[in-house]
Amino acid sequence: MNLAAQPIGVFDSGIGGLSVLRALQAELPHERFVYLADSGNAPYGDARGDAFVCARTHAITRYLREQHHIKALVVACNTATAAAIHEVRSSQPDLPLVGLEPALKPAVTLSQTGRIGVIGTRSTLSSGKFSRLLASLAGQAEFVVQPCDGLARAIEHSTALPLATDPSATETRALCARYTSAMGPFGTAPGEIDTLVLGCTHYVFVVDDLRALVGPQVRLIETGEPVARQTRRLLHKDGLLAPGDAVAQLPAPIRLLTTGALAPLQAAAARWLQLPPDCCGTVAIP
Repeated sequence: MNLAAQPIGVFDSGIGGLSVLRALQAELPHERFVYLADSGNAPYGDARGDAFVCARTHAITRYLREQHHIKALVVACNTATAAAIHEVRSSQPDLPLVGLEPALKPAVTLSQTGRIGVIGTRSTLSSGKFSRLLASLAGQAEFVVQPCDGLARAIEHSTALPLATDPSATETRALCARYTSAMGPFGTAPGEIDTLVLGCTHYVFVVDDLRALVGPQVRLIETGEPVARQTRRLLHKDGLLAPGDAVAQLPAPIRLLTTGALAPLQAAAARWLQLPPDCCGTVAIP
């Protein structure tokens, strides 16, 4: 088996990780991808404990290795990264593995006011991994941290809504407004938040709502592009980059799978990745 020709696995609790897959496609256009949304158990960050998230992460990793023979895994979920990636690294030492963390370090570099907002799920923002990340940046900036209960779930549920739906009337817009207003003033004046870190992959899909709420001068930072670059570096180091013509020889370079309902994944694939419904399928992972 030519390992370099095998697909890269990408895993999230739901459709949010499609934002990371989009960045991976742009950075690695010659690669094949298998994306798995554990939507039957989504979202992890609002209501699931660490033990549950670890068990699901292990089960999905085994499935992707055994059934799809992935050559690397991107854990495109901040909650799963915080709760389980250290265990997956221990149990799968031969598998190149890339995880996510809220992009606080880039935010420190970019912020001019030194006041940075961070939004994410409660599980991510209360994790020991995030606490250590915050502590490592002590004194470099002031961080305003806001858990966004229910926002990832609302984004997940909004996927199948018609594109013409007025975003100001949706639950996601109302939740974005509630949480950004609780954080304090946004802007570029002293004491204002001039940089907002999106600490959940789902939030990329409501950037228009967030932009309207915080203003055009505030930087919105997500993790897709840095994760894609890190994935490329890791594959290059291990000699696992696909040859330049690999995808051209394959009929279906991207496969999207879900443990939940198929229609929302198909709608998200069409809306955000311009992929046809037959790229998507369902799977049961006990």
